[in-house]
Amino acid sequence: MSQLFHHSLTQIRDLLRAGEITAREATASCLDRIAATEPRLDALLHVAGEEALAQAKSMDAHGPDAKKPLWGVPVIIKDVLATVGMPTTCGSKILENFVPVYDADCVTRLKEAGAIILAKANMDEFAMGSSTENSAFKVTKNPWDVTRVPGGSSGGSAASVAAGQCFASIGTDTGGSIRQPASFCGIVGVKPSYGRVSRRGLIAYGSSLDQAGPMTRTVADAAEILQVIAGHDPKDSTSVDTPVPDYLKALNRGGSLKGLRLGMPEQYWGEGLSTEVDAACRSAVELAVSLGAQIVPVSLPHTEYAIATYYILAMAEASSNLARFDGVRYGRRSSQTQDLATMYTRSRSEGFGEEVMRRIMLGTYVLSAGYYDAYYRKAAQVRRLIRQDFLNALDKCDLICGPACPTTAFAIGENTADPLQMYLTDIFTISLNLSGLPGLSLPVGLGKDTGMPVGLQLFAGNMDEASLLSAAQTLETHLPKLPEPPLA
Repeated sequence: MSQLFHHSLTQIRDLLRAGEITAREATASCLDRIAATEPRLDALLHVAGEEALAQAKSMDAHGPDAKKPLWGVPVIIKDVLATVGMPTTCGSKILENFVPVYDADCVTRLKEAGAIILAKANMDEFAMGSSTENSAFKVTKNPWDVTRVPGGSSGGSAASVAAGQCFASIGTDTGGSIRQPASFCGIVGVKPSYGRVSRRGLIAYGSSLDQAGPMTRTVADAAEILQVIAGHDPKDSTSVDTPVPDYLKALNRGGSLKGLRLGMPEQYWGEGLSTEVDAACRSAVELAVSLGAQIVPVSLPHTEYAIATYYILAMAEASSNLARFDGVRYGRRSSQTQDLATMYTRSRSEGFGEEVMRRIMLGTYVLSAGYYDAYYRKAAQVRRLIRQDFLNALDKCDLICGPACPTTAFAIGENTADPLQMYLTDIFTISLNLSGLPGLSLPVGLGKDTGMPVGLQLFAGNMDEASLLSAAQTLETHLPKLPEPPLA
């Protein structure tokens, strides 16, 4: 049973339902895999092994529950989502010992569906980063090559899924933090439409951008997880009250993409794109055409302004959201507390890392009285233009496609000295968060030069995750299956 980690989530679900394996055996297999890989991977910040095994044993005593679609399935949660009885640190020293008293809504839904919460995944501090090198506790490695990054900020979640430590993980995506690490680690990552999944219990970085979503090995697995975590939450004012379709039923296209209009924006297929990523993604597009898809040229003319727009808005929201971490109510408090101002200053200076402080300061700057109109207001106006670009393009096609990242995973330490270069790695993912639309990264092969995974990104109209999953699963069925990562 120690080799169960090779299975997909849907395969494990079926084995559990049939009683061919127990919840304890599935959980123990993942824990064994964690013990074997974690010393080299550093993907996790907290492992609740004893609690998970105890829960699995209790579940086995009652037998499989057909009403719970994820009964007995071990999953891992990004450490930015609140979990009762388990630390939630956001990868930051300022929350190093923080244990929430409630679960995030999506965690509650997973538990109600029968999932076993196995561990909390490492991440860039407060989700600010593209490589998981900004964690205050450890640097996660890519299971395909431990000298390279897994992406970020959901790098721990992506690496844990790719390495077989769990059958699915929940990540969050503010500017590509699900799709970019999914591409780097060779897994499927879905950023749902803004408001499709509740943000309650997701510790905020950029409130108008953050969205939780599934990270899995197959598209069907992602559909299974999204089916559980999606839905209106009356306790979250940003949650959209709209019906959730049957994502699993939507997967069945009969192996064809006939009639699908696939848009290819010129801005995603030109300058800055590495040769190996371009080749792998174009090969996948050619496969889509062979399956009946029609290619439609489209344009997203404001893409060049996306990075500047995103970082102005995201940093402004971060400045506001992170003001609550002041050493007073919860979190780290400096021992240097001779007066209130010193306590505030030292608690935040000692608790926050360099990247977080950089973004707070920049965000405060663009919100200041003299610069609000020049920066924040202008960025908000450009954001509307970027969203309109997507809507105009989707009037001409059903889905938009492009590379998830301009390169494959880069070496650890390669971009840490140049924050701007690090920000540029998100060039193809950021626009979607500004638009609020759904996106998916699908592994389409290995780069010829690096041998590292390449992800193709698909975009759809608002609340149309079903079309994304359907087309991606059809492509996945016909694409060569990636080998397992070489991490021993």
